[in-house]
Amino acid sequence: MMDWTDRHCRVFHRQFSKSTLLYTEMVTAAALVRGGAGYLLDHSPCEHPLALQLGGSEPGLLARAVDMAAPLGFCEINLNVGCPSDKVRTGCFGAVLLQDPDRVAELVAAMVAAAGPVPITVKCRIGVDEQDPAEILPAFIAQVRAAGAAGVIVHARKAWLNGLSPKENRDIPPLDYDLVHRMKALFPDFPIHINGGIASLAAAQVHLARGLDGVMIGRAAYHRPGEILGHADAQIFGTARGPVACQDAVLGMLPYIEAERGAGTPLHQITRHMLGAFSGQRGARHWRRILSEEARKAGAGPEVVERALKAVLPEDIAAA
Repeated sequence: MMDWTDRHCRVFHRQFSKSTLLYTEMVTAAALVRGGAGYLLDHSPCEHPLALQLGGSEPGLLARAVDMAAPLGFCEINLNVGCPSDKVRTGCFGAVLLQDPDRVAELVAAMVAAAGPVPITVKCRIGVDEQDPAEILPAFIAQVRAAGAAGVIVHARKAWLNGLSPKENRDIPPLDYDLVHRMKALFPDFPIHINGGIASLAAAQVHLARGLDGVMIGRAAYHRPGEILGHADAQIFGTARGPVACQDAVLGMLPYIEAERGAGTPLHQITRHMLGAFSGQRGARHWRRILSEEARKAGAGPEVVERALKAVLPEDIAAA
């Protein structure tokens, strides 16, 4: 979710759900330690519970990145060894690290040593290229658990580093949910979460009912936040909080947008994450058009969002 789940996106998603664990976009350890990109750790207290996702292949750099992040309130720091993008492949981190489980264990151990009480988790694929997932995945999980990992998130697809683009890697390799469930049976006391192709809360509940510890939903939640995040607190976490209406989530963003405008943040940097707010609802196209056309104009502020809201809602609701 690089370039997707930035701090503005997370504030918006938090309007829909108070209980869902949100993740940052993947941040490279080198950018934090060598590149002076500490601003990538910036977040608002309202985003919590929040997990930081890191990428890297050097134990020392990852340890220093964790040392920078650990005091900032993240409830989890996750090492991504599942991303198949060209950027991470050329940097020798992400999914390519599944070919070197000893290195991953070394990375995890270094991160754990630097993290103090903050748990370190690992996100992975079930394998890469010609690897046999049924053979390598249990050994991989055993190795990272022994290194101190507090859990794993398994994207239930292989990553083909040769022959498929990052986009194709999200859809073409077949899903093997049963393999992930077999991993839970092999490691019953070790937290195992599942990811990949899960596009509804009903589908998530199936995996939870079968015994997995958690379900990660990425793009579906981004594109349809009202449908998924807006119902998560009640349906998944069993809280008394009812479904959150999309217009309420949007209205909740107006003070944040005003504050960010005062800090010099262009409106479109925030509203680009809000385009899917009314996905599947009447007027959604008008909502997207107004935000897309007007949010980039000089001086654009909350009034653009309010105007777009009036285009998507009945007049009596928009004026309430």
